[in-house]
Amino acid sequence: MKIYIETFGCTFNQADSQIMAGLLKKNGQELVENLEEAELLILNTCYVKQPTEQKIISRMKKIQDRYPEKKLVITGCMVEIDPEKLEKAAPLASWIGPHKVTSTPEVIESISKGEVVRETGYGTDYKVCLPKIRSNPLIHIIQICEGCDGNCSYCCTRFARGSLQSYPEEMIVEEARSAVEEGCVEIQITAQDTAAYGKDTGASLSHLINEVAGIEGDFRIRVGMMHPKSMMNDVDGLVEAFKNPRVYKFLHIPIQSGSDGVLMDMNRGHSVEEFMEIAMRFQSEIPEISIATDIIVGYPTEEDSDFAGTMDVIERLRPDFLNISKYMHRPGTRSSALDEIDHKTMKARSKSLTDLKSEIGYGNNLKLEGSTQTVTVTGKGRKGGYMGRTNSYKQVIVSDAVPGSFISVDITLAKSTYLMGIVK
Repeated sequence: MKIYIETFGCTFNQADSQIMAGLLKKNGQELVENLEEAELLILNTCYVKQPTEQKIISRMKKIQDRYPEKKLVITGCMVEIDPEKLEKAAPLASWIGPHKVTSTPEVIESISKGEVVRETGYGTDYKVCLPKIRSNPLIHIIQICEGCDGNCSYCCTRFARGSLQSYPEEMIVEEARSAVEEGCVEIQITAQDTAAYGKDTGASLSHLINEVAGIEGDFRIRVGMMHPKSMMNDVDGLVEAFKNPRVYKFLHIPIQSGSDGVLMDMNRGHSVEEFMEIAMRFQSEIPEISIATDIIVGYPTEEDSDFAGTMDVIERLRPDFLNISKYMHRPGTRSSALDEIDHKTMKARSKSLTDLKSEIGYGNNLKLEGSTQTVTVTGKGRKGGYMGRTNSYKQVIVSDAVPGSFISVDITLAKSTYLMGIVK
């Protein structure tokens, strides 16, 4: 059967798709890159934000209207979070829940015989050391755990991913070693919260990073998002692990709001001061560190003074990367019982923060003009040239390079979201 996989959402979801692809290929199925020639489409869904939900449902409708003869399989978070809406949107589709990814070959076999199959519910299968087909042959994504131990009031992803399940360290290291031996130059460590790794097993993220960094070869490690609350007991270890030359100096630590009151309403489990102490510790000991953070604008209890606190925190932190989301209710969350704030107010706040983001991003990047950076080249740029990352994970575009190489680049031009340079 010819199968096409389309993926929405985060790095973790991308890894799920890569596993499904690897398992299907191992089972003798044919994967195609063109929907037109596929007999079966796997739509791997994300459900973290309402705009993404709307985009996915629209995509389902379009596929079913245009290709009624093709079999449709829905995977990802929507399967567990909103089965009622999914049933209405795609009544003839089969489902594979996030914890049932390893059953994909068997499900597809049954579908090929004319059955509608729905594999849902939680499971304990490890998502490491499984066959994978990488979307970029130079970048390997490793899921180190699934689920989280948080209880944020606005988050519906935890309903799909469940409670924390950390995977064995030795298996993670072995998968990373195999990827490096196969030519990967970037290892992405991912989870819903990478800093939660090992809280259920006694392991720790800092030790895992050191073990992966100890693999022989030339490569970089990108550590995924870490919840401030989960970092608090291992800040020393994490700072030291990030000093390893094989680890990108890139810290993704979401604050979500600059107001302690709103953070308490969100049930985040940390204060603004605790967040800033962690961020400033990294900035102090690793001056070249790039910091990424996330903000939810317009949480139902956010007042003007709360948003002013958010603007102040961003001014002080001056993050290199800022992900801004306007609050919207999500299914089953506690915050969805509250009244949303006026959308005009929310939009105005979002614009103010976006303007500040651009100003800070450009200012931070401007400091690198005239410098020489070591760049890991990971592929072609979307608009031409070649794209790579500095050791601080800043995106750099050069006119000519060899993918998979490590090059010295003179930075000639700064933009708010990337850099341009000339290979030395």
